[in-house]
Amino acid sequence: MFVGTDSYIATRELQTAVNAAIALQRPLLIKGEPGTGKTLLAFEVAKALNKPIYTWHVKSTTTAQQGLYEYDAVSRLRDSQLGEEKVHDIANYIKKGKIWESFVSDEQAVLLIDEIDKADIEFPNDLLQEIDRMEFYCYELKQTIKAKIRPIIIITSNNEKELPDAFLRRCFFHFIRFPEKDTMQQIVDVHYPNLDQKLIESAFKTFFGIRDVKNLKKKPSTSELIDWIRLLLVNKVSAEDLEDLNKMNEIPPFLGSLLKNESDYDLFKGLRERGIK
Repeated sequence: MFVGTDSYIATRELQTAVNAAIALQRPLLIKGEPGTGKTLLAFEVAKALNKPIYTWHVKSTTTAQQGLYEYDAVSRLRDSQLGEEKVHDIANYIKKGKIWESFVSDEQAVLLIDEIDKADIEFPNDLLQEIDRMEFYCYELKQTIKAKIRPIIIITSNNEKELPDAFLRRCFFHFIRFPEKDTMQQIVDVHYPNLDQKLIESAFKTFFGIRDVKNLKKKPSTSELIDWIRLLLVNKVSAEDLEDLNKMNEIPPFLGSLLKNESDYDLFKGLRERGIK
């Protein structure tokens, strides 16, 4: 039963989603804005349940086949020209993918397929049979690779493109909403225990005020808040300093830790210059 960890605050809804996906033996599809802990969730589930984890970070050029295995024909040709003895065993040229590794694990593993929406639109469909049947065929070895124990599959998406309906039907879905202030307080407490409450309140006022600005291209996330608070502490910025800057419509210190593109920075700066908070 997953209930979060000492270093990862999981809401009750997220705990329910993880445990439901495990019970149903379905992949857990996690969506949410960047910085809400989607990728980290898989590592924390593995940590909490004491299971090995295999991570497959998807790129725009990634193919479904790479998750299964790759056959290095070029290396085999080169070795044959050099008279290498290992050339006679084709298994020496099969590179196992993360799906294969999770299938043959001696104990139940966690398999993270990270940012699945970065790949080609057909990528999810190309994995349907393997995820459903928990097996695939290796033609070079003339062997069917079956999962010893069905892995816990966690798939993340940043909503860069729509995923196929056939794929979605096979998943348990959960959207990680941006933390409310109470949850954010728990997250900050994990990273900075015994932090001055006045500083937290002033930092939250600034942080959530920035997130409320309309037309931002990228709102600051949880991870950026944690980094910003660290900078405040290192530079001994007090709650009173933040309040004074806010009253004078000044830009908060280290704004570049919260806003990550020029247009958002200029938009916020312009609002402050016009006295809009």
